[in-house]
Amino acid sequence: MLIEEAAASTVQRADLAGKRTQCGKLVAKAKKLWIDIDNSPHVPFFLPIIDELEKEGVQLLLTARNMYQVCELLEYFRLPCKVVGSHYGKNKALKVICNCLRAIQLLPTVIRCRPDLAISHGARAQQLVSKLLGIPTVMMHDYEHSTKTGFLEPDWVIMPDVIPEGLMSKKEERVLRYPGLKEDVYIPRFKPDPAIFDQLGISRDDLLVTLRPPATEAHYHNPESEELFDETVRYFASKTHVRMVTLPRNSKQAQKLKEEWSDVIASGRMIIPGSPVDGLNLIWFSDLVVSGGGTMNREAAALGVPVYSIFRGKIGAVDRYLVQQNRLVLLETRSDIRTKIRLARWNRPAQPESRNRPVLQYLVNSILSLLSDDVRRHATKSTIESGSDPHVPVRSNIR
Repeated sequence: MLIEEAAASTVQRADLAGKRTQCGKLVAKAKKLWIDIDNSPHVPFFLPIIDELEKEGVQLLLTARNMYQVCELLEYFRLPCKVVGSHYGKNKALKVICNCLRAIQLLPTVIRCRPDLAISHGARAQQLVSKLLGIPTVMMHDYEHSTKTGFLEPDWVIMPDVIPEGLMSKKEERVLRYPGLKEDVYIPRFKPDPAIFDQLGISRDDLLVTLRPPATEAHYHNPESEELFDETVRYFASKTHVRMVTLPRNSKQAQKLKEEWSDVIASGRMIIPGSPVDGLNLIWFSDLVVSGGGTMNREAAALGVPVYSIFRGKIGAVDRYLVQQNRLVLLETRSDIRTKIRLARWNRPAQPESRNRPVLQYLVNSILSLLSDDVRRHATKSTIESGSDPHVPVRSNIR
């Protein structure tokens, strides 16, 4: 059940549970959770979590920041969300100022709805508001080299179990760990749709490559990633049977790509979609993926699609794990592009591999447990063991 704000900035959809409430009409004993969506990958990630929590009767306050394709994805998935704030660019001082401004803008809504718990995948403004109002916080991470939160350290941290202890929180006893990838939360919902070929005007005879440029405005960006991206485009453009579908991160990056690669686009070898596409579907029907960002790399790895990373920032534990599992190849030099990339058709199965991915149930159970007053007040240590039964409430593992 959603706590819906009647505002022009709210993105509407039919309510999943068939019921809606206003903040003043909540069931007295219902728990209220505030989810703040801070970046594009968080939309598909939180969607199944939202669905499962609604089934449990949790009241949800959904807010989002207009960052990259967040609003387009909210519309695509018909997820109602109060959109507050926007992208701040890569100037660190401006980011701090704008995060504070966004926190001020969020305050009236949060005060009115009074959530019992706040959760996000790295939203600094939510942390600030929650600290001011005394709301317990849960911060999810899957990259240990992201900017530290300092005095805004959350009450709980949830992260993959491959990240070493002590890197994401000073209070290891307040860290919950899950097996697998963040992307395993929503991959099981994926259903392939070959209509993507007609949507993009691509022949099935072409070798399809999905490209994702580096996040040039991120604090962890290394310009070497841009050099590798340019070399990758030049290499693929020299192959007449290759079609590149390139997914820019925002309109500014899209315009830059159109200007720099106008001849390649005119030849039909590079396509920049004019409207949102289902990223998982595009990845699935690609023969390989080359990306400068972690999420698309991990999505491809989770689907079993050959994937190459041109990310040149500090390599995180999750990516190192995927490399060790031979599910991800790192491209570190220009010569790697020609020597490591295998330009061949992927022997695609009819459907994605059906295997046990318990991450969604683990996360839902841990959130439900943390919403419990007795757990929030008295818990001193919380872990989610990889071998735990996903159908057993995580509360039983919190001591």
